[in-house]
Amino acid sequence: MADKHISGDGSNDLNAPLLVCKVYTVKESTEAEPQEQNLWPRPEAQKWTPMLFIGTCLLYCARMAMPICAVSIAATYHWSKIECGWVLGGFFWGYCLTQILGGHASDKMGGERVLFISTSLWALITAGTPLLVQLSSHAFALMTLARFLMGLLQGVFYPSLASLCSQRVVEGERGFLMSTMNSGTHLGTLLAGGMGSLCLDWYGWESMFYGVGFLSGLWALIVWLFLFKGDVPPKKLETSNGSEWTLSRTRWLSLFKKPSVWAMVFAHMCICSTSYTLLSWLPTYFKESFPHASEWVFNVIPWVAAVPSALAGGCFSDFLINRGYDVATVRKLMQFFAMGTSSIFLMLLSGAVTFTSAVIYVSVAMGMSTFTSCGASVNVQDLTPSCAGALYGFMNMLGAFMGLVLVSLSGYLIEVTLSWATVFSIITLVNVTGLGIFLIFGDARRVDLQHHSQVTVI
Repeated sequence: MADKHISGDGSNDLNAPLLVCKVYTVKESTEAEPQEQNLWPRPEAQKWTPMLFIGTCLLYCARMAMPICAVSIAATYHWSKIECGWVLGGFFWGYCLTQILGGHASDKMGGERVLFISTSLWALITAGTPLLVQLSSHAFALMTLARFLMGLLQGVFYPSLASLCSQRVVEGERGFLMSTMNSGTHLGTLLAGGMGSLCLDWYGWESMFYGVGFLSGLWALIVWLFLFKGDVPPKKLETSNGSEWTLSRTRWLSLFKKPSVWAMVFAHMCICSTSYTLLSWLPTYFKESFPHASEWVFNVIPWVAAVPSALAGGCFSDFLINRGYDVATVRKLMQFFAMGTSSIFLMLLSGAVTFTSAVIYVSVAMGMSTFTSCGASVNVQDLTPSCAGALYGFMNMLGAFMGLVLVSLSGYLIEVTLSWATVFSIITLVNVTGLGIFLIFGDARRVDLQHHSQVTVI
């Protein structure tokens, strides 16, 4: 590129040669080219963070509405266990399909816009689900369709959040933001359980859908009026010289050949699948192992412990990065807690344990697992900030598919072996494998820049 030659004080140096050539390496040229950024100012970030936290809570409230009300709905429409399973599974099929598309749209349009549009739509579907199934005799088909559409629309949420974090938040604060959002998922699960119990007892299952849909729509309205101020935010500015990758002209095969990318994807896939398995089977484990125990204890305490743990993990990781520790080292440390330490406590459940010990072990394991939000989950913003949403969507899609497989396999193993130790062992094996790959091949240096051996600046 050609520029005027200007001296250090900003004035033209007439005594200097007309053309000055300087050779930069890839790293030096990257640092030498200033990048335009659309980072949030701190007051704006302080507004968006709590709103995104609330949005995550509502996301999980809406997602859990059907599982919580499934027994009542099945009794109302005389569904079998197989039919009820199809309705519940409809969400995950839709959830897998829009991960990459949602991330790509967020990278192009801005994560705020995609979050607002998707939340508005799934809030409408949630509130309209009872009306939809009551207007037709085909309640099973319509409920399955509603759950499928819910999955489609909610599938864009976390890829959009990853894209938003890479576009608007500085590196040293990303861990806290993602951990805050992760704690919102646990709080949303708690709120859904509490609110669902009251709604079922007092007003019927329909009220759960009406309430969550109304609150989600209210969230979208508040974001529109007070954060967008009637205008959607502009799309992310492109960096100078076209140095970053975009999905339309990205050599994805080259990107996926990077060991650090596949290590991150594999670790995320492993911990997502083990988390799905624990969510699906822990209630059954407690009911079978401790039939006389109070259900609220094991349904509440682990999630209560997970909320502050997620926040603490985010603060700790950002503290280390801001103190000058290597970003890759911090990501690997947090992932070690998430997958290594949690697996140790899960393996303790394989032996003879008391109810109190089991609750403690599960609570510690669930709390430690939240540290992945500042480990592999946020690593996508270190490696590929220009296409973080799309790549995170790919990771989440694989995690969802592997989760379905591992949940089904765990059910088969429980049926055949009649032992919970087998399930905890396979969860540990998956976690340790993913952790080992991430520790060996994981990194935090950007890989989404076009690579040239040297760049000559004239």
